[in-house]
Amino acid sequence: MQEKTFTFGNDAGQQVFVYHWCPDDTTLPLRGVVQIAHGMAETAKRYARFAEALTGAGFLVYAGDHRGHGLTAADESELGWPGKDGLNGMVRDLTKLGDLIREKHPMLPLFLLGHSMGSFLTQKMMYAAPELYTGFILSGTNGPRPFLSFGDGLARLQMKLQGPSHPSVFLNALSFGSFNRQFRPVRTAFDWLSRDEAEVDKFIADPYCGFLCSAEFFQGLFGILREIHRPDHLCRIPKDKPVYIFCGEQDPVGLSGAGVKKLAQLYEQLEIKDLEVKLYPGGRHEMLNEINRDEVTRDVIGWLERHVS
Repeated sequence: MQEKTFTFGNDAGQQVFVYHWCPDDTTLPLRGVVQIAHGMAETAKRYARFAEALTGAGFLVYAGDHRGHGLTAADESELGWPGKDGLNGMVRDLTKLGDLIREKHPMLPLFLLGHSMGSFLTQKMMYAAPELYTGFILSGTNGPRPFLSFGDGLARLQMKLQGPSHPSVFLNALSFGSFNRQFRPVRTAFDWLSRDEAEVDKFIADPYCGFLCSAEFFQGLFGILREIHRPDHLCRIPKDKPVYIFCGEQDPVGLSGAGVKKLAQLYEQLEIKDLEVKLYPGGRHEMLNEINRDEVTRDVIGWLERHVS
């Protein structure tokens, strides 16, 4: 697999850093393109192993670091702070990257895969820019959640008291503090990510992963979560675009499958014609880094192959 990188300017004056992975064998017929939207407090670089499997199957892969993440952040002090309107800005960056990919590969089908926070951005892209994509893949996702207005109010209060860029220990604990409870006894604060201890340790050791996000980040995230499940937005999702949802059955983000099933029911009510959902028994949040990741990767590639013919 070849790895290339490039940047493009966004509307906030930032340079969005993008990884582009392509097959070593340039004679291999190209079947499609996968654009990846990574999760919160991680970096697109973590998807290189998954990209190697995709490129081996004839797919090109693009993955950009979101605002306040990875190498898009100007330095480590900006990790977790995407700037004003940063979450909606991430959506605009995804759209711009999608446009760039379409310009470069106009004849190839393009799929958007979002993990965790990236899956919520993808859920917005499903009605904000569906014309760019052939289909959508959601990983580590969830459906409608209660108490988002309460969280939004707390984030706004903390922004007022400590400033928008201040790392929020309180909101981080409120959002993720309970995620390890079902896995006790636990070895680290991030055991909820995967049953593979080596993968958890790699996440903890990566300076671009696991950082605290700012109060303004959380305020923007709560806003996106409230917006994406509004009926007037859901009804704009095209019924003819295929959707694949895969999650761990023990993923606390998806409420151990209950939230994933609720999201699937919403899409069924919308009469999305091609909807597939897979919950992996025992799986936690990062199915692409789980102990059965090879099976999960094969399933994703199989879905892609069925949708590029």
